[in-house]
Amino acid sequence: MNSINKHLGLVTKKFNEFFYVDVIDDKKGLTSNRFLCKTRKTIKYKNNFIFVGDRVLFSQTKNTEKNQGVIEQLIKRKNLLDRPSVANISDVYVTFAVKEPELDFSQLSKFLINAENLQVKISLILTKCDLISKKEQDLFLNKLEKWGYITHALKISESNGYNKLLQEFKTKECSLLMGPSGVGKTTILNKIIPTLENKTASVSKKIKRGKNTTRNVELFSLSTNSYIVDTPGFNQKELEIHYLMIQNLFPEIYNQLRDAEIKCKFRNCLHISEPGCILNKDFERYQFYRLLVEQTKNSFHQSQED
Repeated sequence: MNSINKHLGLVTKKFNEFFYVDVIDDKKGLTSNRFLCKTRKTIKYKNNFIFVGDRVLFSQTKNTEKNQGVIEQLIKRKNLLDRPSVANISDVYVTFAVKEPELDFSQLSKFLINAENLQVKISLILTKCDLISKKEQDLFLNKLEKWGYITHALKISESNGYNKLLQEFKTKECSLLMGPSGVGKTTILNKIIPTLENKTASVSKKIKRGKNTTRNVELFSLSTNSYIVDTPGFNQKELEIHYLMIQNLFPEIYNQLRDAEIKCKFRNCLHISEPGCILNKDFERYQFYRLLVEQTKNSFHQSQED
């Protein structure tokens, strides 16, 4: 790092075999100094792949007029979302529309479970709240509060909600908007970063699903110490976790057990039918939890037999 040609950088965009890498100043944080980089073939990390959000060491290419470089080393990651591939996420904002497309609480719950598996802070954003009544909005917010999540309700016609969200994003290191296509993730980015002017599209009337307007994963700076990731809409892959750990993905469970003065009789209690279980099972998503445990447990035993 003592050489003037060596830099610490943050990968902000990936396309083909090239990467945009923004220089990180040790004192000032992220800078506007951007390099176009390739990687050395000797890098051995996650099957030789580098992702948006990765911190890297790179060297400046000599005898070039433009900022060009070669990535020499990857800094160890905090976490990695596999699909779409984003590294070093600090906060996930699961984003769903209340209408157009219709809010699917089962799909929302699956997104939340996958987000929880990243072991980062999770929040919710409900978009298109202009399309429902205040009473219906309050019902949604109360439901999600019981699930254990702070929820932002956004209306296209009101800028105040977007301004508050932007100020919150600026207190985070790397925020990720996660959700299906057509729920308004790109609209949120256009509202908080007007210079982007990303394309948006309406929901398909034929298939009742959103149209994907974001094609690449890209990271945008909100301040010298905070940035946000834009990703294409995507569906969730199958959850890969041991069935004993699923209780750690439900705030209704882990918050309750954390605050309990006594513990379940057995350390490996699944909170289903075990004697001495202290969990209050009177919450909305309990049956979803039971089903997920049983499915994951069966898959685990099947893999052991194979």
